[in-house]
Amino acid sequence: MSALNNSEVQLFLRIGIPGLEHAHIWISIPICLIYLVAIIGNSTILFIIKTEPSIHEPTYYFLALSAISDLGCSFSSLPTMLRIFLFNSMGISPNVCFAQEFLIHGFTVMESSVLLVMSLDHFLAFHNPLRYSSLLASNRVANMGLILATRSILLVLPFPFTLRRLKYYQKNLFSHSNCLHQDTMKLACSDNKINVIYGFVALCTMLDLALIFLSYFLILKTVLSIASLAERLKALNTCVSHICAVLVFYVPIITLAAMHHFAKHKSLLVIIFVTDIFLLLPPVMNPIMYCAKTRQIW
Repeated sequence: MSALNNSEVQLFLRIGIPGLEHAHIWISIPICLIYLVAIIGNSTILFIIKTEPSIHEPTYYFLALSAISDLGCSFSSLPTMLRIFLFNSMGISPNVCFAQEFLIHGFTVMESSVLLVMSLDHFLAFHNPLRYSSLLASNRVANMGLILATRSILLVLPFPFTLRRLKYYQKNLFSHSNCLHQDTMKLACSDNKINVIYGFVALCTMLDLALIFLSYFLILKTVLSIASLAERLKALNTCVSHICAVLVFYVPIITLAAMHHFAKHKSLLVIIFVTDIFLLLPPVMNPIMYCAKTRQIW
């Protein structure tokens, strides 16, 4: 198969749902509704946290960072999905594709970082409640937010620059509607050094998950030292929203990575379904879970 340099590649092609092209206009309706709920829900959380002084606390600042990550991921993936399902516009220029990949992966890393910091926040609240306010003062939370944003940018910053230097096959069709690293690398026919970088980013994300598990092990150890069963259940109930957010975020990522690396016979429809869950579910579920379970937000 012949190859083209990036400067000669005019368009990458994305697909919607194979075999259901005739129904794309109808499929776009629930997709638009999901994005609308995600955007309104996360914007509402940001508005409440900004305007209500009684919840100007570290936990809600971290929740605001999570909402920003969800909004960023939604706005990064929404335009291209709507172009396919509403207007059947499959083409996307390489530069726009690389920019979208940078944004989606960047906000994904930021969401992973925020989930880790929120688990540490829960641990400090349980383990050392008397020093909690002093340990997580407003200036420290602001610095942590800046560090998380910088970490997210630096980890994925090499992606677009390295991808621009690669050569690509003439057959440049993605397996779903958004530009993600796995698909972009499959179209490249030159060296795969970017895979090493992506592997490092994936390792950092999995390290976040391991530290979240460690935090909850320590939380469980602390809670079990409480004498009353009712107090134990009440304490653990405060973590339910965060645990659900961790599952909703990491399960699709791990499933998608396992399918790309270990599945011998990959179903294209399953890959599209899992990818869409990865992009659509966390932004729409997080506001619902936090609003339902957090009394102050409710």
